[in-house]
Amino acid sequence: MNKHNPIQEYLNYTEKTGMRRNLYKLVQKEFKINSAIYPGSFIDIDPSLFIKDVTYIDNFKNSITFFDNKELILDYLNRNKEYREPVSLNFIFEDYTKIKDIHFVELIISQYAGFVGQETKQFLKKGGFLLCNDSHGDATLAHLDKDYKLIASVNNEIIDYNNLDEYFILSRNREIDVNLVRKK
Repeated sequence: MNKHNPIQEYLNYTEKTGMRRNLYKLVQKEFKINSAIYPGSFIDIDPSLFIKDVTYIDNFKNSITFFDNKELILDYLNRNKEYREPVSLNFIFEDYTKIKDIHFVELIISQYAGFVGQETKQFLKKGGFLLCNDSHGDATLAHLDKDYKLIASVNNEIIDYNNLDEYFILSRNREIDVNLVRKK
């Protein structure tokens, strides 16, 4: 019988997609993050290596199969984490746009999962952070949202607080069309 090995699945996944460990390590070190949610996480558990309390949210059926092996995942994380406290890992098998009640966190992680920053910002503690890329327009929407403020960019494993006005500029000084961002 072929027993499901979630750790090997995770390692194969990170090999294919590229580990984001350095990103999460850098952000945790700079901002001293203790709690996060990761909507649309799939099986990327890298944040738990640096952040002690992470809630993963995904409605892809392979995610539930992966997180069903919580003991093996916790064992791996506790052996490889970079903090003293035990890992606190939660998984919610749900569409993140339908989450109604979750604890407030210091960080929302948005990596290739849609408009996470818009759909989950009500769970962000005052002074908290949205870590996102713009692959699905999430950074653009956050930039246009008065609830968020662009404070830095991450480039080549460096947090850069300079020249932020160079981001989100369209050619010919056109305004960003929010509806177009949401549609595309």
